Formats: sequence, C-alpha cells, structure tokens
Amino acid sequence: MSSPQDVARLKQVKEMEPLQDAWDRWSENRKLIDETSELLNDPDPTMRSMASEEYASLQQTLTESLESTFPTLLVPPSKTAHLSALMEFKSGAGGQESSLFLGRAPANDLEDSGIKDAILEVKGPAAYDHLRWESGVHRVQRVPATESKGRVHTSAVAVVVLPLMEENDSKSEELYNMSDIKLEVMRARGAGGQHVNKTESAVRLTHIPTGITVSMQDERSQHQNRRRAFQVLTSRLMDLKLRREMEERRDTRRNLVSGADRSDKIRTYNFAQERVTDHRIGLTLMNLTSVLEGDGLEDIVEAIKKHQDETAMEEMLDVD
Repeated sequence: MSSPQDVARLKQVKEMEPLQDAWDRWSENRKLIDETSELLNDPDPTMRSMASEEYASLQQTLTESLESTFPTLLVPPSKTAHLSALMEFKSGAGGQESSLFLGRAPANDLEDSGIKDAILEVKGPAAYDHLRWESGVHRVQRVPATESKGRVHTSAVAVVVLPLMEENDSKSEELYNMSDIKLEVMRARGAGGQHVNKTESAVRLTHIPTGITVSMQDERSQHQNRRRAFQVLTSRLMDLKLRREMEERRDTRRNLVSGADRSDKIRTYNFAQERVTDHRIGLTLMNLTSVLEGDGLEDIVEAIKKHQDETAMEEMLDVD
C-alpha cells in the first residue's frame, strides 16, 4: 500500500514528465544541428543542399521550443486540471429570441421551442480548465425564425462555467462548514409526475456567509435532490474561491484582458455574416456554423488558452 508521501511524489514526477520530454527533444535536436552543421561545408553540392535544408528545419524546431513549448511548460500546473465542468446557461436580453438561440447551443436540439435556462455536465479530466473561459455574456445577432419582416434581432445568453466538484474533491477542499448551511425542504412545484406537490422532495440550500442559494427539485427523492444541491453549491463555492484568487493575482495588472468577468460581453455570433468574434482577444472567425455545430469552437478555446498562458508567464516575470 503506497503512503501519502509516495502518492504525492509520484504525482510530482508525473507532472514533470512533459518538461522532461521537451528537454529530451531539445537536447536531441541540439545534437542533430551540431552534426548537420559539419555537413554545410561538404564538397558534394547535393549533400550541402540537403544539410542546409535540414539545418534550417532544426533551427525552426529549436526556435519554437524556446518561444512556445518551454514557456508554456513553465506555467504552474493547474490546481483544477482533474475537475469536470458544470455549465449553466441562462437566456438574457432579447426575450424569446434569446431562448431560441439557447435551444440551438451546442448539445441542445430544441431550437423550435427554445429554453430559458439549462445546466450541462461535461465529465472528464481538464474539462473545467478547457471550458472555463466560456463564462460570460454571448451576444447573438440574427434574423430569428419568428421574424416575418427580416429584421436582425440582438439577444444574449449568459454562460457560467463552474468546476464540477465530486464528493472526494469537496472533502479535500473544505469549502464550507455544515454549520454555515441553511437547509430547507419543500414540495416540488410544476408539472412532473405524481411526486410533484405530494411529498417534500424539493431542497433549498443557503450558504449563509456568501448568500449563495441553490434550489433543486429535478430528482424524485429528497435524498437525491439534497445530494445534487450540495454538488452544485460546492461547485459554486469552488468557483468563487478560484475567482478571488485570480483577482488577487491580477490586482497590479488591471489593464489586462479579463476572462473571468461574467458581466462582460465576451463573444458575438453574427449569423448574417457567418462571423464569430471573441472580444477578449480580438479573434474573428468567418465560420459560425462550424463553431456551433462542428470543431470551430475548439479553435477559439485553444486561442484563449494560449492567451491566458502568455498572460500567466507575463505575471510570473513581472517584478514590479
């Protein structure tokens, strides 16, 4: 049976593997470029030409390592790399059109009727780190299906991405004390079967220090709703902790692009122009359909992640 010290040591070794692999590739390419440089003066013109091409290629590889690979690896490992994501969607300005667009959002197939709000779980390691920068206001400009005169409507959908805290994660984080939780049970409301309005299956939690409230009535039993409510509450508290830490680190860099302010308009989807613009990094893609239905969103996510890594490096090097 491994001790906690052994587990921690193995985890540290695992985290260092990418840096070791990058250094091994760097060393190998340095060796190859030294060997190739000796052939640049070879009497055979063909050999010189081949050596020149190989030398240029190796130089490009080394430059990429210095400018991209090593700086990225020097960014401290994420404390949330193991967490899944909990995404909350809420239709905002624009009324019905906002709900219609939310119905078309990735992972939804409800465009005809639309939806007011939704919660989506994305399971898997690094899911939260990958999607966390989607938090914010997403503006939509299009001619909705309900518009008879062809006018462009502007609406908005608010997205909140939270770290999905499992039971083991919440125990280790100690984000709250039970004495700080106000637990209320009540009868579920609305349509939904025999359990609605018959038993006190709905649960509402209030975290007294922060005022965060979570209501849950999706499940059929009080026990299931309580477990789900505590999961959502823990995710919101973890998110609050992470945002506070980020704000503290950026107190001296107020002029930087903020990726965490959910009141900001972060992205615009213009259907008429088939255009998607992320306002935080000034990125514009003319492939809106791919962003909503294909792999285009990955290009935006990767660009933002690269920007955030570069920002983290600047913060590390800032000695002011």
